[in-house]
Amino acid sequence: MSTSDENTHGLSEGAQSSAAPLGGGEGETLSANSAEATGQDMALAGGIALGNGEVSPLWFAEKPSKPARLLPPLALAYIGDAVFEVAVRQHVMAQLNLRPHHLHGQSTKYVAAKAQAKLLSLLEPNLTEDEKDVVRQGRNAKSGVPKNGNVIDYRHATAFESLVGYLYYTGAHERLRSLISYGFDLLDSETKSI
Repeated sequence: MSTSDENTHGLSEGAQSSAAPLGGGEGETLSANSAEATGQDMALAGGIALGNGEVSPLWFAEKPSKPARLLPPLALAYIGDAVFEVAVRQHVMAQLNLRPHHLHGQSTKYVAAKAQAKLLSLLEPNLTEDEKDVVRQGRNAKSGVPKNGNVIDYRHATAFESLVGYLYYTGAHERLRSLISYGFDLLDSETKSI
């Protein structure tokens, strides 16, 4: 294995150039170029064949009414909330205790506004400039805050969900999976050290 192979953990040359560092191990990176995958790659990764030879990177055939970059931050947060919920449920289903009450309790540790705000703060150093821009727009979006909620946590949770929605709609699913998985690892290690 060459030195460059060891430093990129198997990322293609194009992914190396725009990858954001993880901050974990030396040379460890997360690819930010997954949105540029070919249609065949997307089909293999679970994309939907649309019948005209095109492959949608989405889970279902319906596309949003506008490109992801033009969608309002709260609309991105709306879909991001659902996508993140699936990721959380899959994460807790991988644990040993599968009693419904326990699954629900474990899930709330990740989906609560405070947890999402913490997750965003842990991931922010690893985000690309485009991702940071989406986060900023999501954080500044005007929305209601629940009576019992902390305004700052809620704004940051909305920003995180906007990022998830943006990555989902741009087809950057590998980047999305990498960020969420890395975030889960960071949150879980913080929880265990307390």
